[in-house]
Amino acid sequence: MPSPPAALDALLPSLPPAAPARRGSRIPAPVKIAYTLFAAVMLPVYLQAYGPTNLLYFCDQAVLLTLVGLWLESPLLISMCAVGILAPQLLWVLDFLGTAIGLPITGMTAYMFDADKPLFLRALSGFHGWLPILLVYLVYRLGYDRRAFAAWTAQAVATLLICFLLMPPPNPDPGLTPVNINYVWGLSDRAAQTILPAWAWLMGLIVGLPALLFAPTHCALRRWMPYVGSR
Repeated sequence: MPSPPAALDALLPSLPPAAPARRGSRIPAPVKIAYTLFAAVMLPVYLQAYGPTNLLYFCDQAVLLTLVGLWLESPLLISMCAVGILAPQLLWVLDFLGTAIGLPITGMTAYMFDADKPLFLRALSGFHGWLPILLVYLVYRLGYDRRAFAAWTAQAVATLLICFLLMPPPNPDPGLTPVNINYVWGLSDRAAQTILPAWAWLMGLIVGLPALLFAPTHCALRRWMPYVGSR
C-alpha cells in the first residue's frame, strides 16, 4: 500500500516533473538582510511581550528556522518551514479576512482585532500573511528537499506533546501569556473544547496535521518545485 504522501502525489494533476535545483543558486543579499532586520525586531519584542514559550508556536519556529536557513542557504530547513506552515497560514489569512468582515472561520485571528493588545504587536503578526509567499520563493531558489516532511512532522509531534503536557491550558483571561499553544486544547484560548476527551483531541492533531496539511503540501512542493537530491 502506498504511503499517504505517495498516494496524494498520484492524485495531483499530471504535469511535467520538476527540474533539479540549479547548482550554486543563491538567495539575493537584500532578501537576507531585509528578513534579518525583521527578525531582529520581532524576536526581542515577542520575547519581552510574550516570553520564550511563544516560540513553541509552529509559525514562530518557522520564523527562526527560516532565518537560519536563509543564511546557510539550506534547502532542508527552508523546505521544512514550507511543509509546516504553508497550509496553516493560508487558513490564517482566510480567517483574518473573514474576521475583518464579521465572518470568522476558526477564530484564530481574533487577537488581531483585539484593541486591548498593543497595535505594534498585532502589526508584527502580519508576517503570517507574507512569510508563506517568501517560503515559496525560497524553495524555488534553493530546491525542495523531500526529507522535510518527515523532519517537520517529527518536530511538530514533539512540540504538540510539550505544549499539551507542560504549557498552560486555556484561560478565561490570559492577557499576553501564551496559553493553549498550537491549539492542543481546542480552538479557543479561553476554554478547552468539550466535544472530545482531551487525549483524543491531541491525537487528532498528531495524526491529522501530517495527514491533512503537511502531506498535501509536501506532495505539491515535490511535484511542482525544483528539487535537491533524488526524487
